[in-house]
Formats: sequence, structure tokens, C-alpha cells
Amino acid sequence: QVQLVESGGGLVQAGGSLRLSCAASGRTFSTNAMGWFRQAPGKEREFVAAIRRIGGSTYYADFVKGRFTISRDNAKNTLYLQMNSLKPEDTDVYYCAAAEGFYRGSYSYTYEYDYWGQGTQVTVSS
Repeated sequence: QVQLVESGGGLVQAGGSLRLSCAASGRTFSTNAMGWFRQAPGKEREFVAAIRRIGGSTYYADFVKGRFTISRDNAKNTLYLQMNSLKPEDTDVYYCAAAEGFYRGSYSYTYEYDYWGQGTQVTVSS
């Protein structure tokens, strides 16, 4: 089992920045990738970014490229999402996730993930 706890969400003005963190505990060595997703009420959870544990390859949704950066500190078992140039449409609950399976793609599908955090709210005001 892997436990994930997100932090760092909050209220920010448009154009501002936030850094989300996700602390992982448990069988973290069993994971092949970690990712961030977001979800608005009544909508499906959508992919934001992912990073492989081995090699560190990163993947991004088109709508965050150039604005968000995913990174991880394996020694601290912590995943980060640096969000810059935030827009009101980035307002969502952001979820951290961990995947045990090996996939050749970009880890952009929710079914590829085995563990999820409880989510952290990000609100961007205009």
C-alpha cells in the first residue's frame, strides 16, 4: 500500500503561482510513476502531469505546458507541482496519484493509477 497526502493548495490571483506537494509513504519503491490530476464538480478527473520514477521522464497536458512543472524528490518521497501563470480556469481540486504498473505511454489515464490522495483545492480568482 502507498499513502499519499497533498498540500499547498489555496487561493491565488490570476497570474500568480502555487506549489503543490504530495508526501508518499508505504511501499513507494513499488511505484513506476506518479502524477497529478484535477477535477471540477460534476466533471471527470483530468490529467495534468506525470513523472516516471526511473529516468524522470515527464509528461504534461497541453493546457499546462510552459506553465506547470512536475518534479519529485525520491529521497524525501515527495512529488511536487509548481504552477505558474495561473488562470481562473485552473480552479479545481488537484489530486496526487501513484502507479505501480509499467506503461509505455504518458501515464495520462486514471486507470493506470493504483493510489490516490484526498485532493487539495486550488482557487484562482480573476
